[in-house]
Amino acid sequence: MPLSSKLDLTPEKRDSFQYFSEVLKRNISRIVNHAPHMNLTFNMNNKIILAIFFCLFSLLYSTPIDAGGLVPNTSMVTQMTNLFTKVIENAKPAVVYIQVKNNIEPASTAAKDSFFNDKVLKDFFIDKDQPEQGITFFEDTNTFGYGSGFIFDSDGYILTNYHVLANAVEVTVTMTDKTKHTAKIIGADKATDVGLLKIDGKDLPILALGDSSTLKAGEWVLAFGSPFEFIQTVTAGIISATGRNSMGISDYESFIQTDAAINPGNSGGPLVNIHGKVIGINTAFLTQTGGYIGIGFAIPINIAKKVSEQLLKDGKVTRAWLGVALKDATAEQLTEQGIPTTIQAACIIKVKKDSPADLAGLQNGDIITTINNAPITSASDLRNMISLNAPKSEIFIEYYRNSLKNLTRTRLGTLSSKTK
Repeated sequence: MPLSSKLDLTPEKRDSFQYFSEVLKRNISRIVNHAPHMNLTFNMNNKIILAIFFCLFSLLYSTPIDAGGLVPNTSMVTQMTNLFTKVIENAKPAVVYIQVKNNIEPASTAAKDSFFNDKVLKDFFIDKDQPEQGITFFEDTNTFGYGSGFIFDSDGYILTNYHVLANAVEVTVTMTDKTKHTAKIIGADKATDVGLLKIDGKDLPILALGDSSTLKAGEWVLAFGSPFEFIQTVTAGIISATGRNSMGISDYESFIQTDAAINPGNSGGPLVNIHGKVIGINTAFLTQTGGYIGIGFAIPINIAKKVSEQLLKDGKVTRAWLGVALKDATAEQLTEQGIPTTIQAACIIKVKKDSPADLAGLQNGDIITTINNAPITSASDLRNMISLNAPKSEIFIEYYRNSLKNLTRTRLGTLSSKTK
């Protein structure tokens, strides 16, 4: 039973992932089909592993050889390398290094802030004397921290994280050409961990903002920043997941998870796709050691856009309010309402009296599936969607009650300390 490593494909197709997948598919099929005639007794997993092994072996020995040894799909590798380097060259001029002077007490004071003291993550500032604490503090009345950011408007507007700017009395931005600028804080929103800065300048290099609503696991991304003060560092990886929430990092969470290396100092830097557009702001990473272990998180750029628009206009963020307490709908609740269990939804567990939800006729136990025709993925996602609408805006809500689908509309209120 000879294995196949040759297909009737053009050189362009052969030099691609399609060639590999076709060879893999054909060889798995051959091994599985011939196994009974070969008196093979190993199980299906072993058959597939063996097929993959032979497939890789045949691929290696059917590709060009150079001085460094066997190099499969060299043209494709070169193209991918050139693409990455081009994106990096274009992006770097807009990525900045941020130094912050804080007029606060040393580490013991900041450690009381739950934002910096979460068990899930270490913040992106490093304590030079106690790295495991996750916050940069020198033995001085004034505390100096650092992080990253990026210019998204040629007039000098910079996006970064709230926690990079927290308690700042002086912010200095260093460009790629090592020029330094004193930055003005336009606004910072702790609830989403987004901060907005402004430096003087015209026609400055910028990074274009992408669309984070269409992201999928497996897409290539590049993380820019200044980890451990190594300025202009770039790491590559993929999107591992989207919509991560309940992390305890910020009030409104729908994080992009990535395995691109993120370390202390990357905070506020851009997460860029292979088209050179920003799809997220590097924010946090999971660690047991104080360093990178392959799980990092970024704020979706669509959330940052909405927040920055309000910060630019008003210097603060005013959020919409629906007036419900929510939890993720269980499979049992979906089945009871006749909703396929493949659908993700949120269940109302409490409706505040005279709230927009109450005026819309919503009740405890209702299962909400869409807002303005957009499917929701969780209770946290619904909360984020409401918050991104302007107060007094009208929204349409699709929900299920007694196994019947209903549609209602309401005008959102304004979130305040009284309505929380």
